[in-house]
Amino acid sequence: MAATIKPRAACLIGWPAAHSRSPLIHHYWLRTLGIEGGYNIEAVPPEGFAEFVMRLSAHGFVGANVTIPHKERALALTVPDARARAVGAANTLWYEGSRLRSTNTDIEGFINNLDASAKAWDEIDEALVLGAGGSSRAVVFGLIERGIKRVRLANRTIDRARALADQFGETVHPIAWEAVADALPHAGLLVNTTSLGMHGQPVLELDISRLPSHAIVAELVYVPLETPLLAAARARGLRTADGLGMLLHQAVRGFELWFGRRPEVTPELRALVEADLTKV
Repeated sequence: MAATIKPRAACLIGWPAAHSRSPLIHHYWLRTLGIEGGYNIEAVPPEGFAEFVMRLSAHGFVGANVTIPHKERALALTVPDARARAVGAANTLWYEGSRLRSTNTDIEGFINNLDASAKAWDEIDEALVLGAGGSSRAVVFGLIERGIKRVRLANRTIDRARALADQFGETVHPIAWEAVADALPHAGLLVNTTSLGMHGQPVLELDISRLPSHAIVAELVYVPLETPLLAAARARGLRTADGLGMLLHQAVRGFELWFGRRPEVTPELRALVEADLTKV
């Protein structure tokens, strides 16, 4: 009797993890591409994370997404690529033979969303990035990789901005948070990587009128879908790239690694996730 071949499955590992929209995204792609497979949520506390990851295939998974608070630990437990090492965190795991590899797809999620939302955005001379956390590292890495010659990096704690600048070299120029207003007129791209503007958090207080008329405004927050920053930018007629777009685009490579087909970010998928985010 022939052995039954189980469909390939991946998962999201987090603590907590129930809020994630990743299953909605990956199940949409599995369905539309006609692939028999699965994508589960695995709520794993920090004390159980190492055991779970080291036995990922035994748990029935060909790979995984990793979210808070496990991204840095995932880097240490796997064989990371250059992107994951540069960012200092891994969010996507897959097997290469018997080796468990890792990468960070926040970089391509951010860059590919910009490509889709603001054509020729990389012709700018200078970007202004707000925040110096893990998401900021992914954004700065992507900007440098695309050839942006000057990145001003502002953070409320200037030492964190300096540390990140030291990591990435002379392209990155740390500035005090109080200097953001003076940097706005020179910014062809403004990126908010902080939680300011997120539902339940304080609003990001910025005078968008100081940005040049050709500027692009990118937001990593996707709850709410339109933050006050994006609303102000759109009111001025500036081009924007929102956090939901980044969420969708960062999921593409993981799906391709696990299931062997490169999916597309379609208007239908975006509408599906938008509806889920906005339902009561």
